[in-house]
Amino acid sequence: MSTPVSDNAAGLLIIGSSQAGVQLAVSLRALGYEPPITLLGDENHRPYQRPALSKEFLQGAITKESLIYRTQDYWDEHRIRVVRNERIIRIDKRDDGSGVAHSMSGAEIPFDRLALTVGARARRLLLEGVDLPGVLYLRNADDALELKARVPMVKDVVVIGGGFIGIEAAASLNKMGRTVTLLEAGPRLVGRAVGEETSAYLLAHHREHGVDVVLDAEVRRIVGAGDRVAGVELADGRVITADLVLIGVGVIPNTELAESIGLACDNGIRVDEHALASDGVTVAVGDVANLPNPVPGAPVGDRIRFESVNNAVEQAKVAAYAIVGRPEEYAGVPWFWSNQADLKLQIAGLSAGHDRTVVRSDPAKGKHSVLYYRGGAIIAADCVNAPLDFMAVKAAIAAGAAIPADEAADPAVQLKAITITREQS
Repeated sequence: MSTPVSDNAAGLLIIGSSQAGVQLAVSLRALGYEPPITLLGDENHRPYQRPALSKEFLQGAITKESLIYRTQDYWDEHRIRVVRNERIIRIDKRDDGSGVAHSMSGAEIPFDRLALTVGARARRLLLEGVDLPGVLYLRNADDALELKARVPMVKDVVVIGGGFIGIEAAASLNKMGRTVTLLEAGPRLVGRAVGEETSAYLLAHHREHGVDVVLDAEVRRIVGAGDRVAGVELADGRVITADLVLIGVGVIPNTELAESIGLACDNGIRVDEHALASDGVTVAVGDVANLPNPVPGAPVGDRIRFESVNNAVEQAKVAAYAIVGRPEEYAGVPWFWSNQADLKLQIAGLSAGHDRTVVRSDPAKGKHSVLYYRGGAIIAADCVNAPLDFMAVKAAIAAGAAIPADEAADPAVQLKAITITREQS
C-alpha cells in the first residue's frame, strides 16, 4: 500500500516514481541522508521498471510483479514514503527551495527540497482515427496492460514509428505470431540513435524474420470500421489492414511543473553537471533533464537529453551527492540497450560527429558491430549480439584509450587485445 499524503512530513519531495526517482531515494539513504523522503507518482502502481514493457512483459516471459523495483518492507525500513495515484498540478516554492505541492485530489504536500524525476510522455499523433478503440501507445504500465490484453484477440498489427519502442514491440508481436507491419516516416530505422550500417542491419534482420517494414511511410489517417480500428491509410492510397495500431513516435519531456516555478527549460529541464536546475536548489534527473554532455572530452557547452536507464541511474547518484552537500560532477560514457526478439543491441558512447566507421560482422555467429571514430579516436559503437565488443569500446572511451581502426576491422580479433592504453602509448 502507498502512504497517505496526509501523513507526509516536510523533507525531500521527489515528484515522479520513475527509475530516476527510485534511484535518487535509494542513493540518498545509502549516503546517510536522514530527512524524510517522499516518492510520489501519478500512476496507481508501485514504482516499476519500464524497459521490459515492450519486450519480456508483452511476451509473457515475466509477470507484472517482476517489474516492481522494491518491496514495501524495503520502503518502510528505509523510511521512504511511497505515494501513488497523485498528480501534482501546482507548486508554491520559496527562494530557499522549500514549498508546498498541490495535487489534483486537493492534497497539499509540504517539502524542504524538491526533486523532479517526472520523465517524458508519449508524443501523440494528430490524425483522423487516432481515438478509435484499438489505437494504442506504449509508455507506461497501463498502456502495456491494455496492449497485452488485446493481443490475443488480434491478427494484424500496424506499428507506427521505427524507433526503439516501435521496433521492440514489432519484434515481440511478430514473435507472438501476429502479422506485423512497421511504418517509419524516415529513410531508415532508429535514425536518431544509430548509424546507417546498423540501421541497414536491423532492417534486413527484421524483414528476414517476417516484419514488413515500410520506410518513408507517410500516414494519412487511421481507418475505422464501425467503432473499431480496421487499418492505416498511407499517402499513396494504400490501406494496410490492422486489428490493432500501436503508435511509438517519440516522447516529450514533462517540463510543465518546472516551467511553472520558473526553472529554465529547453528540450527538458536545464541542469548543471551536479543535476541542479537553474534555481541552484531543485534537482532534475532522468529523461526530463537536459544536462551537459558527460562524455569525457565532449565540447564545452555541449548539452544533451538522454532517454536511458543508465543515465537515470548515474545522474540520480550525482544528484544524491549534491543534495547531501558532497557535489560530484556527472562524467561517464553513456550506454544504451535494446532487445529486439533474438537481437540484443548495445550502444556505447555517442556517434554524432564521427568521420569514420569500422564494421565487424560475423554472420555465422549472428554478431555485428559498428565502431565510430572521430579524428582517429574511438567515440562509440553499436554492438548486436556482441557484448565483448561493447564492453571493450565502453572501457576504452572511459579510459581515453585507443582501438586502432585498421586492426579492429577483423572480427576474429578481440578488441580488448588491441586496445592501447595511455601507459602503452
